[in-house]
Amino acid sequence: MKLDTPRIVSLLPSATEIVTALGLQKNLVGRSYACDWPPEISELPVCARPRCMIDGNSKKIHDQVMQALADALSVFELDFEMIKAVKPTHIITQDQCEVCAVSLSDVKSACSQIGLDGTIEIITLNPTRLGEVWASIRQVGKALGVDPDHLCASLTERILRISTKESNTPNVATIEWLNPLMGAGNWVPELVGIAGGNNLLGLAGQHSSRLNFEDLLSADPDIIIFMPCGYNLNKTVSEVKGLLKKIQWKTLRAVQNGQVYAVDGDFYFNRPGPRLVESAEILAEIFHPNLHHFSHENVGWRQIQTRSNSKTNI
Repeated sequence: MKLDTPRIVSLLPSATEIVTALGLQKNLVGRSYACDWPPEISELPVCARPRCMIDGNSKKIHDQVMQALADALSVFELDFEMIKAVKPTHIITQDQCEVCAVSLSDVKSACSQIGLDGTIEIITLNPTRLGEVWASIRQVGKALGVDPDHLCASLTERILRISTKESNTPNVATIEWLNPLMGAGNWVPELVGIAGGNNLLGLAGQHSSRLNFEDLLSADPDIIIFMPCGYNLNKTVSEVKGLLKKIQWKTLRAVQNGQVYAVDGDFYFNRPGPRLVESAEILAEIFHPNLHHFSHENVGWRQIQTRSNSKTNI
C-alpha cells in the first residue's frame, strides 16, 4: 500500500530513476548534484555535492579523488540546512563506493547533527550484480509502500528479449577508467554476457579492478568498450581518441580492426537502476548489429575511428 505522503531525498542518480520508475517522482523533494534523469528533477533542491571541483582528464580526476580520501574527507558533502528545510521522510543513499556518492555513515551523521535521526528512514542500496539491482528496486518499493513487481517483471522481460544464442561470441574488454586502467566489474560482465559477448577483464559482483596494459595486451580482445565512470559520451570519445594515439595501443587486435567503442557510462552503465536494460541493448547493438536495432547509436554509443579503419563513424 502506498504511503500517504512520502517525502524523498535521493542522493543517488540510480535511486532517483528507481523512484521515478515506481511512479513517485512527485514525492521527490531533494536530490544530489548528479541526479539528472528525468530532466524535470533538475528543479529540485540539491542536498549533496562534491567538496571540490572534480574535473580534467582521468588522471587528474583520479589524483583529486585519491587526495581527498587521503585527507580523510568524504568526496561529497551534504547540505544540512537544505535537508532540514525539505523535511524528508526518507533518504536514499548507498554503502558501496565512497567515490561515487554520499555514504551511509555520512547520512547517519548528518541526520544526527541536525536532530533528525530517528525521524527519517534511511534506505541504503548496495547492488553489485544484476539480480541485486532488481532486488534494490523491490527494496525501495517496499520501503515507500509501492508494489514493484510490475516494474521488475517488465525489466526482466526486456532483458530476456535481448539475450541471444548467437554462436558468434566476441571477446570483449570493458574499460571503466582510463588512467589508471580499470576493467569494469559489478553488473557489467553480466550485461556483456546477456548481449552475446564474452567478458575478458573484470568479474561479475566485484568492484572494478585495476589493470596493467600488459593484461589488456595479453587478453587481446576482439572488441574494446570504454565506459569511464561519470563520463558522458562526448568526453569519453575525446579522451579515448588521445589514448589510442599511443603506439602500444595500435598493436591490439580491436584497434587494428576498428572495433573500439565509447559508450555513455555516466548515463547508462554506471547507474544500477532501470536503465541497465538500455545498457544491455547498447552492447547488443555493438556485438550483433545484424540482430539488434534499438536506436542507441550516437546517443548511447559511438564507434571510435582507428588508424586501420577509416570507415568508422567519427
